[in-house]
Amino acid sequence: MDRLINREQHLEIPFQQSSTTANMTTATRLLDELCHLTVQSLESLEPSDHFQVIKLLGEGSYGKVMLAVHKKRGTPMALKFFLRESTSLLSFLREYNLSLAFCTHPSLTSALGIAFSTPTHYVFAQQPCLYGDLYDVIVPEVGLDESHVQGVASQISGALSHLHSLGFVHRDVKPENIFLCDSVCRWVKLGDFGMVKAAGTRVPCVWYSSPYCTPEAEVARKGEDIDLGNSEVDDNGNKPKGDSGKTQRMLVYVDPSTDSWALGILIYAMLMGSLPWSETVSDNTAYKSYLQWSNWEGLALQERGSDQIEDFHQVATQFAAFTPLATSLLKSLLYPQPRLRGRPDEVGRYLGGAWLSDKDVSR
Repeated sequence: MDRLINREQHLEIPFQQSSTTANMTTATRLLDELCHLTVQSLESLEPSDHFQVIKLLGEGSYGKVMLAVHKKRGTPMALKFFLRESTSLLSFLREYNLSLAFCTHPSLTSALGIAFSTPTHYVFAQQPCLYGDLYDVIVPEVGLDESHVQGVASQISGALSHLHSLGFVHRDVKPENIFLCDSVCRWVKLGDFGMVKAAGTRVPCVWYSSPYCTPEAEVARKGEDIDLGNSEVDDNGNKPKGDSGKTQRMLVYVDPSTDSWALGILIYAMLMGSLPWSETVSDNTAYKSYLQWSNWEGLALQERGSDQIEDFHQVATQFAAFTPLATSLLKSLLYPQPRLRGRPDEVGRYLGGAWLSDKDVSR
């Protein structure tokens, strides 16, 4: 276990000198210590001996989540089952301890201090969210009521800001990972921390066909096609000796701006009930129109030398329904260059006013 933890530690490279970097170092060291302690006390249990399983709450490639009641205490909880054949012990311990020790924000799902294993699964208990996930309530081509959108945006931006302040990046913000604590979407929690990494960590680039994938992932993916004389690199980015392969898996730095981008796509999806483009690639027509619009506006404002109200004759079609307030927010979160992208903690300044041009959120 020590070997596994240390292997992860040497990947964590500070990307800037700041109080956030100091928090990152403290938090990641504590997380590693908690994983080391947990593995020594992880018991093998038969769930039916201690819990009454009520029903399935959700499932995915990782495994499943079951609603259960502790037989002695009568406490309701969600048991998250991870398939051992596809989940490393270290990954399980990191997700469990992150959720247990660091997810103190009211809009983050938190663990309950119960973790064990079975012959086929690793399992931990967490707070139950009984009303499904956000994906289930977004009406296709309609979206959510605007007041609910702003409420969810406020809560998730706060949850992300909390993680970022500790030096962690969620890396998988999407409706399926936002869980409902009531039937009318007033209280939500961001969960599923299997992709969480420390900011500044170097990881292999992962590109996938989705608007939630950032523009920088496409740039990194194109770099993989370059003939670099090797097929793999180690965790430090070094080439193995004697390797005669032709391509390299690009390593990229984990950055909080990844969550900002996903938050922008999420807000759009909640407002419109659709996505602004099918995938974030330069040859996608809808994404290209957004880039052209953004570039046009930036050049126009630079030439004028002052802030101006957006010219909606030039607006990308899929953004035409938004007010200038919402447009400014989305352009900030969806800025193509990650270093200039807005932060989740800036969302608060956009709350309260109308985000859709034909609606008033105060009514």
